[in-house]
Amino acid sequence: MKFSISRRRSLRQLAAGALAVKAGAALVPLAAQAQSPITRIVVPFPPGGSTDLLGRRLAEYLATALGHPVIVENRAGAGGTVGADYVAKAAPDGHTLLLGVTGSNAIAQSLYPNLPYHVLKDFAPVSMVVSAPLVVSVHPSVKAQTLAEFVALAKARPDAISFGSAGNGTSMHLTGEMFKIATGAGMVHVPYRGNGGVMSDLMGGQIEATFGDLLVLQPHLEAGKMRALAVTSLQRNPLLPHVPTVAESGYPGFEALSWQGVFAPAGTPPAVVQKLSAEIARGLKSPAIQDYFAPRGFKVEGTTPQAFKAFVEAETAKWSRIVKASGAQPG
Repeated sequence: MKFSISRRRSLRQLAAGALAVKAGAALVPLAAQAQSPITRIVVPFPPGGSTDLLGRRLAEYLATALGHPVIVENRAGAGGTVGADYVAKAAPDGHTLLLGVTGSNAIAQSLYPNLPYHVLKDFAPVSMVVSAPLVVSVHPSVKAQTLAEFVALAKARPDAISFGSAGNGTSMHLTGEMFKIATGAGMVHVPYRGNGGVMSDLMGGQIEATFGDLLVLQPHLEAGKMRALAVTSLQRNPLLPHVPTVAESGYPGFEALSWQGVFAPAGTPPAVVQKLSAEIARGLKSPAIQDYFAPRGFKVEGTTPQAFKAFVEAETAKWSRIVKASGAQPG
């Protein structure tokens, strides 16, 4: 069959048009995918720590709940303030979140004179995630079996008892300062660069005490390499049921928690914050998160934005008083 030149030209144009339509159809889902939202949970610490592990489990759940990718982005530095500052300055659209901690979102406000963000004004609290007590622990050679005996010893030997922390201005350090103020005990603070040095020197007897994270201390307590005298939560911890609280040991109301919670940038629409909060609370009830963190001494929370906001305000005020009273300086 022979075609005229004009008809062959028309057929070529039709074929080209069909290919263009087909290519356009193939590009539609790709374009839609490119525009699909991605939520980032900024963890202000390096990978591998408890905050990072929690963030990744939360991201896995939220990706399914929200129906789009949720990734963890580690932005470490300056006690968590580098990552917090990044989120404080992010677009308030609900797609950049911070897994903030006691240090970055409460203590930092009074500790760092030139903090580039305001812990109360620059964030929209979404939900408390987990909390855990610190544990007042001593070397086995310390002649104190109870907290009362330890306080008496520290008062009798002012500045002869040293306690180690993971660094100046950390919750470990300031809990020790809070303890000194509440009890009148005389102790010398020895700052380290992280928990490794604290554990090594406490087990070696170079320092006498620490106010440490239960997750870090638990193996050493079980091995008898150190002794727990009290926990700093208002209630006893299920992993240490026979260890009293500081509050019940003669200092009512004493509470110092290591906590982690989700924050969005200030200005994020309330409806977005409420949705995120509800999904996080639902996710924290999942076996994957409960089964991982509860056996490690964490209290899995899940609160409303309003309750978390009130909690952060109270924490910021409390730690401000401790920083001022102790004269603590950033490391």
